[in-house]
Amino acid sequence: MKRLGRYTLLFERRPAILGHAAVCGKKEAAGPLARDFDQTFLDSYLNQESWEKAESMLQTEAANLAIRKAGLQKQDINMVFAGDLLNQCISSTFGLRGMDIPFLGQYGACSTMAQTLIMASIMVECGAANYACAVTSSHFCTAERQFRTPLEYGSQRAPTAQWTATASGSAVLGMSGDIQVRHATVGRIADLGVTDMTNMGAAMAPAAAQTLLDFFNDTATKPEDYDRIYTGDLGAVGTKLLYELLRENGIVLRNH
Repeated sequence: MKRLGRYTLLFERRPAILGHAAVCGKKEAAGPLARDFDQTFLDSYLNQESWEKAESMLQTEAANLAIRKAGLQKQDINMVFAGDLLNQCISSTFGLRGMDIPFLGQYGACSTMAQTLIMASIMVECGAANYACAVTSSHFCTAERQFRTPLEYGSQRAPTAQWTATASGSAVLGMSGDIQVRHATVGRIADLGVTDMTNMGAAMAPAAAQTLLDFFNDTATKPEDYDRIYTGDLGAVGTKLLYELLRENGIVLRNH
């Protein structure tokens, strides 16, 4: 592993995703990504006593599925990096405590899955772990209660409001796989003063744009060198702002 430029890591041993899984709720199962989910739950409570416990169950299911799809057992995993949107990463803690795997909690808000993948890749690359698991989750009902207004309050949603996914994703990393992690660029804090809690797309777009610019600069590449460029859910407003910010820096994204 070595550094490229100021912000990017190059993984020379090329850690790989050996197994991955995604589980979701009813709304996500009705969307355009429906066929990509391994498991769907039509009950937002997942037969649990609270939405928070339901979110923990999402993580349990996603992590176990990813490990099985990698052809491994829980005892093969050296460490798990996991996080969610709730205080003290409580969904991750209760969702994964029964797996008896060394646990490192992560909090990156909407970038948590990228953060867990980076940390797991570093551990596999340097030999600290033969296998590492990266997990994250969210639940619409728990996120609304945590960050905005509880659903029972019945407030009207703003046109710019995001709809937090009820879902969990997991990936198991090791060596010698087809889907490899080549680089990692850790984003910087970019704050343009957006304070509207119902417009997270606009709040996140500056950091998304800056991270892409840093990556292109460090790797001496351009958008045309890649088949796909994905960001988190910036929404219609945030995506438009992302285009504008990149265009101001000479980068034009097409078919994003």
